[in-house]
Formats: sequence, structure tokens, C-alpha cells
Amino acid sequence: MGFAAATACGRSSSGSPTCGIALIAGPSLITQQLANARAVITDPPRGLPDSLPALVVQQKTGEGAVIVGRDAEGRLSMQYRGPGFPPQGYGVLVVDDTSQRAMGVLVVNGTEPVNDPHIGTIIGGSNALNLYGVRVDWSSVSNPRCPLFGPASATS
Repeated sequence: MGFAAATACGRSSSGSPTCGIALIAGPSLITQQLANARAVITDPPRGLPDSLPALVVQQKTGEGAVIVGRDAEGRLSMQYRGPGFPPQGYGVLVVDDTSQRAMGVLVVNGTEPVNDPHIGTIIGGSNALNLYGVRVDWSSVSNPRCPLFGPASATS
């Protein structure tokens, strides 16, 4: 985990240790919401943008993006572009519970949730992982001075 904090400090223009802590705490708070049935998204949301920022959470943190699409059954199918996609784990589509806006996708190198419905797939190279969705209080999990998915884009 120390490596992730050091990497996070390098991500921000401020270089503050706060950003390193935020990069560890934010994903942890988000994945904990998968245990809250009221926060879990059971159907793929509509109106997603064509691309979303992505963050790979593991010992080495990687930043990338996902291209958003749907498969023949209407489930989300996301193609990850960037470094560090894990051979196992799961993805989490993160939606702000206030604005209902998709903020990004976490790719977690860990044990996936057992009882939550997956809403699609995230693919990186030859690896396909289940994708889950969760609503979060965005202001509680992302610090505006060092946002979890990088700087906000000009378009929403």
C-alpha cells in the first residue's frame, strides 16, 4: 500500500500526502458500498458517456480509460485502455448518488463480491472481469484537490 500512496502523491500537482491517503481511502470506501444493498446498481444505467476514466487499484496503481458499449443482451461491455489491468478481480462503475452521473470505473485486483449482481464486463487485453455498479456520495470519496479519477473534464 505504501507504493500506491507514493504514486498518488506524484499524480497530483500539489504532491501532497493527502492525495496519497485519498487514493487509498477513496477506493476502499467505494468497494465497501458493495455491501450496502441500497447502493448497489442492479441494472446498467442509461445515458453513460462513450468513455469514462478508469483507475486500477492494486500494488501498482494505473490510470486509463474505458470505452463504453453494450453487448447483445444490453449489459455493459467496457474496453479498458491503459496499463496494469489485472488477470483477476472485478470492475466497479462508480455513480454519484446525488447527480446520478457516472464518475468512472475502478478496476480492483481482489476477490469479487459474492452476492451482488454484475451489470456487465470490463475487458483488458485477453482478460474479462465482471463489472458491478455502486452509487456513492461522491464528495465523501473523492477530494476535489486530488480527484480520484484525475482532473475533471471540461465536458460532462
